[in-house]
Amino acid sequence: MNHNGIFSISFPEAKTIIVSGDIHGDFNQLVFKLCIQYQLTDTLLIVAGDCGFGFEKKEYYEQMVRRNAKRMSQANNWIVFVRGNHDNPAYFDGAMFNVKRFIAVPDYSILQVCNHTILCVGGAISIDRIYRINEWNKRKYRLHLNDSQENDISRNLYWKNEAPVYDADKLNTIRANFLIDTVVTHTAPSHCELFSKSDLYQWAKNDSSLIEDIQFERKTMDMLLHHLKTDNHPINHWYYGHFHQSWHSCIDGILYQMLYIMEFSRIY
Repeated sequence: MNHNGIFSISFPEAKTIIVSGDIHGDFNQLVFKLCIQYQLTDTLLIVAGDCGFGFEKKEYYEQMVRRNAKRMSQANNWIVFVRGNHDNPAYFDGAMFNVKRFIAVPDYSILQVCNHTILCVGGAISIDRIYRINEWNKRKYRLHLNDSQENDISRNLYWKNEAPVYDADKLNTIRANFLIDTVVTHTAPSHCELFSKSDLYQWAKNDSSLIEDIQFERKTMDMLLHHLKTDNHPINHWYYGHFHQSWHSCIDGILYQMLYIMEFSRIY
């Protein structure tokens, strides 16, 4: 549902909230872990970006839903996907991939669940973006693909609008309607680990604006945090993925938690 351009969704039946780190396209494994391995029921699972939307054709994701719908329904679970840098933003408008148990949500979405209000903001910079662009161009050449056949959801390896966006207007609208206590993003504010991704300087040799773009990515999260604090949102948890490691620390009253690939953390 839309609150003046803010996408919000509530899960009145959910009794537990879990956040997962990057899944990189392992949707079936994610459902297996949630429903079979951990036998969770009545649970909302939020994936903190790098879900893997866009590397395959749209039918691939529809087939994944068909394969897992019954298992998800029986367990009464839901999965919300937040946009990562390895995701096509076109899937994250709240409509393109929105079925009963699975939904890819837009940036600045609000989830209301278990008496908590969660803000989701996606995006980050791919440190290997030069490689991905070149690789895709080579593949297009090999397969004789031409640009005119491509549309918003054509398969790709890289999406140029991958960075997170600071949107003051949306935050002001949110302030008027919601009180946020939890934030789920793909990357993190600059005072959080990791301070740089491994191999960053290797990639930066061939990508002159990479370091600057990554600093701006983290600064965008700082601006988001500052705005939320200025608006007196009672934030006490902030979860993110992206860096493929585990870490947590309480900083200025907020517990920040970085999640490893496919790592689950129970919020509440």
